[in-house]
Amino acid sequence: MWLVGRLVPDHKTIADFRKDNGGAIRKVGTRFVALCRQLALFAEASVAIEF
Repeated sequence: MWLVGRLVPDHKTIADFRKDNGGAIRKVGTRFVALCRQLALFAEASVAIEF
């Protein structure tokens, strides 16, 4: 936060980013889960990831 002087995006900016980049966000999530499985980071417990 210090780098941008406490500048924060509003909800519309975030919503637009998610709308415009939905496919890429899903791909990152899929790759992240695959990496976690490859590194055996998942157990029998449930895991929730929020993007």
